[in-house]
Amino acid sequence: MRNRVVGIGLPLACAGVLIGGCGGGDRDEVTEQQSAAPATAPAATAAPVAPPAVAATPFTDTASRAADSISGDDIRTWVAALSSDEMGGRGPGSDGDRMARRYIVEELQKLGYKPGAADGGWEQSFDLVGINSTMPPVWKFKGDGELELAAGSEYIAGSGVQSEQATLTDAELVFVGYGIEAPEYDWNDFKGQDLSGKVLVMLNNDPDWSDDLFEGNRRLYYGRWTYKYESAARQGAAGAIIIHTTPSAGYPFQVVQTSWTGEQFEIPAGDEPRVQVAAWVTEDAARKLMALNGHDLENLIEKARSRDFEPVALGMTTSLDLENRLTRVSTGNVLGMLRGSDPELADEVVVFTAHHDHLGTAESGEGDRIYNGARDNASGVATILAIAKAVAELPEPPRRSILIAAVGAEEQGLLGAKALAADPPVAPGLIAANINFDAGNIWGATRDITFIGLGKSSLDEVAQTVAAHQDRVVTGDQFPDKGYFYRSDQFALARIGVPAMYMKGGTDYLGRPANWGAEQVGAYTAKNYHQPSDELTDDWNFDGLVQDAQLGFWCGLIIANDDELPSWNPGDEFEAARKAALAALP
Repeated sequence: MRNRVVGIGLPLACAGVLIGGCGGGDRDEVTEQQSAAPATAPAATAAPVAPPAVAATPFTDTASRAADSISGDDIRTWVAALSSDEMGGRGPGSDGDRMARRYIVEELQKLGYKPGAADGGWEQSFDLVGINSTMPPVWKFKGDGELELAAGSEYIAGSGVQSEQATLTDAELVFVGYGIEAPEYDWNDFKGQDLSGKVLVMLNNDPDWSDDLFEGNRRLYYGRWTYKYESAARQGAAGAIIIHTTPSAGYPFQVVQTSWTGEQFEIPAGDEPRVQVAAWVTEDAARKLMALNGHDLENLIEKARSRDFEPVALGMTTSLDLENRLTRVSTGNVLGMLRGSDPELADEVVVFTAHHDHLGTAESGEGDRIYNGARDNASGVATILAIAKAVAELPEPPRRSILIAAVGAEEQGLLGAKALAADPPVAPGLIAANINFDAGNIWGATRDITFIGLGKSSLDEVAQTVAAHQDRVVTGDQFPDKGYFYRSDQFALARIGVPAMYMKGGTDYLGRPANWGAEQVGAYTAKNYHQPSDELTDDWNFDGLVQDAQLGFWCGLIIANDDELPSWNPGDEFEAARKAALAALP
């Protein structure tokens, strides 16, 4: 086995930095895992952190000139091209998707990068199954009486199977609380009951009223919609219904309406268990549904807050037929490599990721139907292109190689990142770190930078070193209840052991009141997130995007030039995977 280290030795340019966050997504930003949820990780702390001992500075004049080459004009140009109407919203397998991938390849070629895929090409291609389900206008439920829920406004249902029809026939409904089985927390909402063929109704999120349970208000993978449907499938359920509320989801129901309708893409199915129907209902619809047979939603929620909770048969049945139109398409991850300069370290890589896809163009509707995805995530691709350009400006490449990975089908469940993790161009143990960008800061320069995953790895020191150089502080996830670490591409790489940094824009804006940044993010989420209105406009301020791209450049440079590899902190949920990846090296 190669001699691998377990930490990273870093210089720090100031006496101390503060720790404390922001973040992103929905159907797009969570991987579809078939395994049980990962264990938890330490929550980010808000306490000051003592810096490591000062070593030789990485901030040389030549490196500084490369960092200064990152410009708002370049970022604007890339965002404008990728989010143009001509790209049609970059839906997976579409003409716009192919155009976007060609464009990214051309830009990397201009910068001197070489093909980075394992087969020697620019792309790692992968197949997808597209499922376009036709929901009936109403969904009927039978109990003491009958209830009809309206498609779109009260329920959204998608096919859980890759077939021309998904069917529920007189299936019994059972309320299963949070739908979680977590032995490490002594929590089991199913209590060994036979739920085969049932439709499981469950709450969103995970238990959040105690720091001793599921990390309190810090959402874990147990709280994600992907876990809910997977959990129901493992119970043999025929269907699953998640009760949507804006606080528990982290986004309004309109995001479900746009993200879960139209064509949905998946990796071709294996032999994993699957529900027939995966659905959402609004809170008001859930309340009416429970009342159909004399149940009270608030009472059921209260019962679900106990370890002693047992599934509640709701005394009603439902039938539903979804007609599915299936397509098969191909998309890909664009991979560009800049070979490292150190003969002993050049086989190791620092991977920069951002997803190039978005939601495409709606098949019908009035007005603008193109989901341009300017912030989400043309801004992220533009950021890693800016970093790629800065690295290329160095008189000599870093010691380790740099891999620029513009991944596809993120909006469908991190599918491109999942494909990259399943078949990386180098062994997982040779991937030094992943630095991910998704939905950048379009509102201006900040005093802070948000690190989703702060407190989990030695990369904390990297981020703190660079932030101090920028006269900024590193903050952790300020919205821990939204589970952002499990909602973007770095999650797939973390699961194979790669230490990961998911960098989001800060929230403490120069020249702005204290709450101004949070207000901008909130307004974007409410009005533009996963909507056609996510477009490049004249009011974008590129100062923050430049700041964050420069931070990513510096972080990558430190990692690429250090003698040691980053590591997950002892006891972290991904530590075992990292040790296994390193042990597998020859």
